[in-house]
Amino acid sequence: MNEKYLPNRRKEPANPTAPEKTAKKSSFFSSLLKPVLLICVFSVFAVFAHDMVVQSPFFTIRQINIQGEHRVKKEEILALADLLGPANIFQVNLPVMEKRIASHPWIAAATVHRSLFSTLTISIEEQHPLAIVRIENFPDMIINRQGVPFKAYEPDMDQNVALPVITGLDLTSSDNFYHFEGPLFNAVLDLLQGKYQNNIRSIHGDELVGVTIQATGLFKPSLVPKTRALPICLGFDDYDRKLDKARQISQYIHANIPGKTLCAMDLFDTETVFVQTAPRETLPANIEKGV
Repeated sequence: MNEKYLPNRRKEPANPTAPEKTAKKSSFFSSLLKPVLLICVFSVFAVFAHDMVVQSPFFTIRQINIQGEHRVKKEEILALADLLGPANIFQVNLPVMEKRIASHPWIAAATVHRSLFSTLTISIEEQHPLAIVRIENFPDMIINRQGVPFKAYEPDMDQNVALPVITGLDLTSSDNFYHFEGPLFNAVLDLLQGKYQNNIRSIHGDELVGVTIQATGLFKPSLVPKTRALPICLGFDDYDRKLDKARQISQYIHANIPGKTLCAMDLFDTETVFVQTAPRETLPANIEKGV
């Protein structure tokens, strides 16, 4: 039997690899392009919205509230904040504005925040001056309640500053920062934070004998010469109790030793107090011990 050879009619399936790869690439680029386009649209919208906000007169600052100012004038604060002219409330840089305001020597700290759409509130904390420190070869400086020097004393600019004057202290420098430290300086701070702080007019510090003050309002005017200040040596501690005793001594002298004025008092040791007195009309003085 003769068999007729028939050619194989089975066709090989077409290779799908190339079209599938093309479709996958197209799908990948399409999925990548959509978020990119979306980001671009949002970016354009954000820029447009930003320009609309910062340029709109609706957001112009119409009210500025300043809190905590006493010594510093409002005009000075507005000048430091660059708010003397019109400004957009969302265009101001709050941290930068706070630093500029706090650069004023009488301002210890400043905070700024926005309220509603057109109100800016500035809160400041002013320095609390404690005393004027006088040091040789340095300008006089004002220290705050923490004992930190914060500005040079300028008689013309600081005329309304009635502060006691401190002498006898030494400045310490570290990392280009000047400050005071040590037992003597701590003793001066303790004295100025006691109950007689408003009576003290000057303080002289000495490493050996502590602090010596000149004060007003502690004694009857008839007990203190009008032409001389009364120096009172107080040592290094226990100032309120020592000044209480000084007042008791002055009352005793006024009641029992008529015609005398006080010239000096030494209360370094309260067990042995030295009081220097003189007749009201004449000097030199005589010394009375153990009063």
